[in-house]
This record gives sequence, C-alpha cells and structure tokens, in this order.
Amino acid sequence: MNSVNNTSNGIQELSRHESAQDVLRTTRREKSDLKEAAKLKYKNILRKKTKRSHRDKNCSTRQAKHVAVATTPVPPLRHVYQSRRSLEEFELLNKIAEGTYGAVFIAEDETTKEIVALKRITTDNKYEGLFKAAKRELKTLLKIRHPNIIAGRELVLGANKEEVFVVMDYVPRDLRNYIDSMTKNRQLFSPGHVKCLMVQLLSAVQHLHKNWILHRDLKPSNILLSYEGVLKVADFGLARKYELPPRQYTPGMVTLWYRAPELLLSANEYSTHIDMWSIGCIFAELITLQPLFPGSSECDQLFRIFEGLGTPTDTTWPGYSELPVGKITFKNNPTSRLRETMNNRLSDDGLSLLQDFLLYDQAARVTADAALNHAYFEEEPVAMEPAMFLPSLWAEYVEQNSNSDTGEDTQ
Repeated sequence: MNSVNNTSNGIQELSRHESAQDVLRTTRREKSDLKEAAKLKYKNILRKKTKRSHRDKNCSTRQAKHVAVATTPVPPLRHVYQSRRSLEEFELLNKIAEGTYGAVFIAEDETTKEIVALKRITTDNKYEGLFKAAKRELKTLLKIRHPNIIAGRELVLGANKEEVFVVMDYVPRDLRNYIDSMTKNRQLFSPGHVKCLMVQLLSAVQHLHKNWILHRDLKPSNILLSYEGVLKVADFGLARKYELPPRQYTPGMVTLWYRAPELLLSANEYSTHIDMWSIGCIFAELITLQPLFPGSSECDQLFRIFEGLGTPTDTTWPGYSELPVGKITFKNNPTSRLRETMNNRLSDDGLSLLQDFLLYDQAARVTADAALNHAYFEEEPVAMEPAMFLPSLWAEYVEQNSNSDTGEDTQ
C-alpha cells in the first residue's frame, strides 16, 4: 500500500521548474491583461454554479447480482461555446503520452490547483476546422458522460487557431502497467479482481453502444485504472458513430492483437461486435497476464486465432467459405483450445463467457448487456468493490512474499 501512496504523493510533487515553454514549444505574445480577465470571468462563472455531484442518469442498467460497479461521479461539463479558457491558465508539467490524433500532457489548473490531463488536438487550416477523425474524437470526449469513461471537461484554446486542448481527468496508470507489474511480481489477479475490472469495462462499453458509438481500439493501454480502483476507458481517436443495419466503415481498425477476425479479412461492414471481441481478448489476458493472440502480422494473427479457437466452418461462421480467406490454406484445427490456454484458471461459467466473446459468428457474439448479466458474475467470489482493488492486491503481494521468505508453498 505504501508504494501506491508514494506514487500518488509523487504526482502532487511534480517539479514546478519546467515552464510551459519547455514542455510545449509555443510562441505567444504577452497577454497578461487578457489572462487576468479570463480568470476573473471564470471565477464569476464558478460562483454561479451550484455544487453538486454529477452522476450519469442514463447508465442505471440492471447489473448482475452482487456485482460491484464504480459510482464515482463524473465532473460537470462546461459549455463548450461559453467561457472558453486559454492554455495560459494551465501550467504544463510534462508530456505523458501520444494519442491517436494528439499529444497528452499533465498540467496544473492554476485556478483550482487540480492536476489534470490536457489532450492537444491539432486542426487543419485547409478545411477550416478540425480534421475529420480528430473532430469525431473531440465530439465523443465532450459528449459521453459515464463514471467508467474518461470525461472531456472543457475546451481550452491553444497558442493559435490550429490548437485546441481538451481538459480531462488525469489517471496516471493504465491496465497495461498493472498487467506488467503483476507479471514482474509473479502474481495473478484473483477472480474478484478480474470481475471488478470486467464489470466496469462492460458498463463503459454498454454505455458507448447505447449511445451508438464504437470504440474500435479497446486494449489494456487504452484502459486507465485510478488509485481508487475506478476503471476508465480512454483514447477515442478511432471511435465513431455507427448505424443499423451496419454501413461501410474503414477496415483495419483496432490494434492487431485485439482485432476481430472479420476485420482481419478487411470487412468494412461491422458493428458493436468488434468491441466485444476485443473485450474477450482483454478478459483472457487478465486471467493469464499474457496476450491471447499475439500475432506479428494480419496473416499470423488469423493463424493464431484459428489455432486457438479451431478453424472456422460455415457452421461456426456462416458464409465463411465465401470469404477471401478461402484462398488461403490454413491448418485444420477441429477444436478450441481455450480451456487449455486458460490452464484451469477460469470456472465453467467464466469459460462460457469467454467463448461467447470470441464467437466467429458476429450475430451470435455476446453483447455488453448480456455479458453483464452472465452467470459468471453471480458465482462466488463476486466482483470486489473498486475501492478494495489496490489494497487487496498489495495485501496479496505482501502475503505471497512473506510465504516465499518462510519457504511455504504458495501454490
């Protein structure tokens, strides 16, 4: 637990000696008078706002029995067309990531003294506005409100008209960080830990899909986890609205290891099912701490999927024989090896849910709604409360090392 506290304290003690110009090179004229006016205007707006906890009223879905769901309130969204602030009202501290369509910085709001994340989205002057993909991401960040989705709080104007920043919650670690740490410590997530993460992830994706949004890039590094155990889906650079029946979209979306087989075959008509496949791959990775299908190319990815789940047929994948893949000869793998891959770390209900995520037939693949109500989440042990996630991980780590020091068998 000390390491968690130390890390959290470290965030508050970030060096103030780096100027904004060292982190983000901008050239701007002195606008101290405008800056002070903006601050004054902002403070007046804050006084008029009533202090209340803003919770998403649209995500009150029926969850599985005894399942713990994060209820952290979502920060209120400032009107994007009023009281837009300047980047000068933030002290940029460090560049922390490079998203699909812009860099992300950690910064301190000089008005509230809060540590936040600023995502820079560059506009394209040719088209007099945000280029298409970045504009989609911007709309998604500012529209979607859910405790398990990174919220876009407000827009901040950059050094020139070609720069816009989105103010977001700052969450220092992602699921990839935790998986790597667990692997290094030779530690596994317990069923309660896995269910805690899966319920929050499914709740977020359920909300996206109910709002007709495909994420299209779900993977551990795009899933953040706060020190309070609250999971937040991030990086909406590839997200877009979808329609029914499915229309033609850009093929080849989603990071390779988490890409559904229909996308590997260049399908351009797809829907929410591609996100559910990605969740299945993440689910398996939480169990084993290893990527389920770590392909090196699209062809190798298909080989690995077919080897792990069995080579598809027209029965398991209607219309498979008519797909372009029919021109490629794959080894005939008649049965799935999922149970063997999971190494008995999943119950029968857990394995059933994993198989439902990874069905070749898109129409039969489980939805976020159905997954949340699966029997896997009702069996003991149930999902732990998010607030207990990190403390219990630390306690298990200490106990494991204590047993190792005394020579006891921990298996």
